[in-house]
Amino acid sequence: MFEGVFQGKQVIVSGGSSGIGFAIAEGFRQAGARVTITGLSEAELAPAKAAGLEAAALDVGDLGACTRFMAGFKTLDVLVNCAGMIRRANAEHDPVEFERVINVNLNGTQRLCALARPLLKVSKGSIVNTASMRSFFGAAVTPAYSASKGGVMQLTKSLAIAYADDGIRVNAIAPGWVATALTQPLRENPEANKAVIDRTPMKRWADPADMAGPVMFLCSPAAAFVTGAILPVDGGYLAF
Repeated sequence: MFEGVFQGKQVIVSGGSSGIGFAIAEGFRQAGARVTITGLSEAELAPAKAAGLEAAALDVGDLGACTRFMAGFKTLDVLVNCAGMIRRANAEHDPVEFERVINVNLNGTQRLCALARPLLKVSKGSIVNTASMRSFFGAAVTPAYSASKGGVMQLTKSLAIAYADDGIRVNAIAPGWVATALTQPLRENPEANKAVIDRTPMKRWADPADMAGPVMFLCSPAAAFVTGAILPVDGGYLAF
C-alpha cells in the first residue's frame, strides 16, 4: 500500500517494543523506512531487536534521557508517539500514580515533539501522536489515563498550529479496543469482552496492525493538507 513512499526515511516510534507501536514500526520498515523504536528497558526491546528493528531503551518521563536520545539523530522524517501507560483497579486515583501517568502519556509526548521539532523542520516531516477513545469520554477507574489522552488530543491540535510555519504536520490516531497484552485481561473476561464487541459496529477487537495504515497515511503525501486531525481507528465505537 505504501511501497516506496517511505524509502530511506528516518522514523522514530516511541513505545514500539510491542503492541500498537511495534505494528506501526513494522509497517514503516516494510515500506522501506529506517525505523528506531524505544521501550522502557532492554528486556522489553529484545523481541523487537530479534525482529531486526533498531531499538533504544528510553523513559519518556525523563527529560534528560529524551534529550540524550534525540541528540543521537542527525535527520528525522517521522515521529510516532506510542509510549504510554495505564494503571487499573482505581490506582490512578492516588495522586502519585496520577502524576506518574500524566508525566509519561502527556508530558512524554510533548517532550519528544519539542525535541524532534528542529529536525522535522528541516525535513518538513510529520508527527503522529496516540490519543484514545478516552480522549472523548471519561473513565471512572482510570482518570489519569483519560485526562492524559484528552490532553494529547488538545496538544496535537495546539502543536499543529504552532508547527505549521515550520512545515511540520501534527496529527493523532484514537485507537479503539485493540488486542494487546494490555487488554488481555478484558478479553479474557466474558462480560467485558461482550461489552466491547456489542458496542463496536465491526464486532471485533482491532489487531495492532490495523493501526499501522492510518498512521502511515497521516505521514504520507496523501495527507499533505491534513494537520490537527484526531483520527478514530475504532471500528465505529465512537459512532454511537
